[in-house]
Amino acid sequence: MFRGLYAGRSFVARYIVAALASFLLLASTVREQRTGSSEFKLDPGQSTIKFTLDTTLHTVEGTFKLKGGQVILDSATEKASGQITVDATSADTGNKSRDKKMHHEILESQKYPEIVFVPQQIKGAVNTEGVSQVEVSGLFRIHGQDHESIVTLSVQREPSGVIQADGKVSVPYIKWGLKNPSSFLLRASDTVEVEIHVTGQLISDIQH
Repeated sequence: MFRGLYAGRSFVARYIVAALASFLLLASTVREQRTGSSEFKLDPGQSTIKFTLDTTLHTVEGTFKLKGGQVILDSATEKASGQITVDATSADTGNKSRDKKMHHEILESQKYPEIVFVPQQIKGAVNTEGVSQVEVSGLFRIHGQDHESIVTLSVQREPSGVIQADGKVSVPYIKWGLKNPSSFLLRASDTVEVEIHVTGQLISDIQH
């Protein structure tokens, strides 16, 4: 009887130890996943940046070209770094006279040929596979001035390391110092809506 009771207690103890070891192993694995930093290089040829501006007469639609970018994300420390560069001289709405005014009077793209986003912080983790929702905050540099900005992204990461990220951001361009394009007959919104689609490749995955 006592022998059976002892054997039962021994089995329970071994079960508890095994369960505890499994829990610690799982926690360690999760901790390693959470403390890794990942570096991605963006592909300009597979990325698109669109913008829309509402006016009293119609909605102006246009595009920018991505010049290049490299981003390092660490979800454990919530730190981000790198730089994403957009070619300001590539802005195109499909109307030559309007584009000429946009480049000469508003963007002044000959003087400020680049629009840059410098990521500084990330909230949320980019999963090793599947879709993730993250919030990236940093500095938006346009027309020679830096402005704090937050971009919410839906990120799809494939097993091969390819990522695709989609997001939208509102740019209060007049508040940020750019010229108001409104005229006596046409009134433009003071905010440009920007839609972002970028594709990149994982080039470094470091576990802390």
